[in-house]
Amino acid sequence: MDAVLRNTEAGANLGRELLASILRIRLIEERIAELYTEQEMRCPTHFSIGQEAVAAGVSIHLRIDDLVTSAHRSHAHYLAKGGRLKPMLAELYGKETGCARGKGGSMHLIDRSCGFLGAVPIVGATIPIGVGAAFAAKMRREPTVVVVYFGDAATETGVFHESLNFAALHKLPVVMVCENNLYSVLSPLSVRKPAEREVFELAKGHKVLTLSGDGNDAFEVYNLAGRAVDHARDGNGPVFVEFKTYRWLEHCGPLGDEHLGYRPPGELGSWKARDPLRLLTDRLIAERQIAQADVDALRAGFAAEIEEAMAFAKQSTFPDRAQLNADLFAS
Repeated sequence: MDAVLRNTEAGANLGRELLASILRIRLIEERIAELYTEQEMRCPTHFSIGQEAVAAGVSIHLRIDDLVTSAHRSHAHYLAKGGRLKPMLAELYGKETGCARGKGGSMHLIDRSCGFLGAVPIVGATIPIGVGAAFAAKMRREPTVVVVYFGDAATETGVFHESLNFAALHKLPVVMVCENNLYSVLSPLSVRKPAEREVFELAKGHKVLTLSGDGNDAFEVYNLAGRAVDHARDGNGPVFVEFKTYRWLEHCGPLGDEHLGYRPPGELGSWKARDPLRLLTDRLIAERQIAQADVDALRAGFAAEIEEAMAFAKQSTFPDRAQLNADLFAS
């Protein structure tokens, strides 16, 4: 946290807001993972457990009319931007009350009412969509910032460089947020790039503001994201921000995958020891900005919200067959 915010009421409010966002996302995804084995959610799911601080720390700087795009691991980004829980869960269950009317599933969340332009599972696919939205905002002279979330593997695609070059050329108000969780499915960075090259250095070559930080430290995410969003909003062009973090579960699905052997021994445990939720909770309690009773109250409130939303999703009806071809093309 910035020194000017430490031990102040503003700092305490910020800490509580970050904690609430991270805790809510964690509890929602844990509940989805628990219920996924019932086989009623038939869409593939990618969980952000262990990475929640990035979405929380970035979104706290965004306005309702700012825009966000995401990739396959999108639950946290959607929720942090103000996405509605009931339509999100209904979408996972394939119901007509879902945010994509039950036809998109986990990897195609969308909610234009909160500025969530959509998620697309193809690696790198939403980068040009986000840059295009930023280009449109600049042409319309709108004070919109566009945040594009993607993983480290997306920086290895051609469209990443093409889009970043275009954004730099036109000084577009876009913040590219790379959640570097060290793996592309089962492939570590060591087999995908030279050991001496950092991911953020790829963006430096395009002469844009480039930042890198600890994605498990909510306050560091908050500070770097604030700098990035302000830079873009002030008309100074695009920003690339790399946050190093770690996913706890398998690439796709609600289970652990240490038995596959692609993670070095002890790596998962070392990252779990740096759980962003635990780090933030312990810090706020130690600084007396929050009490354990407050955390327990938050947890209970979110648990009730989640169960209500789950009931809504399960009780909703499936789309009618007549809707199969609806909304496939723009009017």
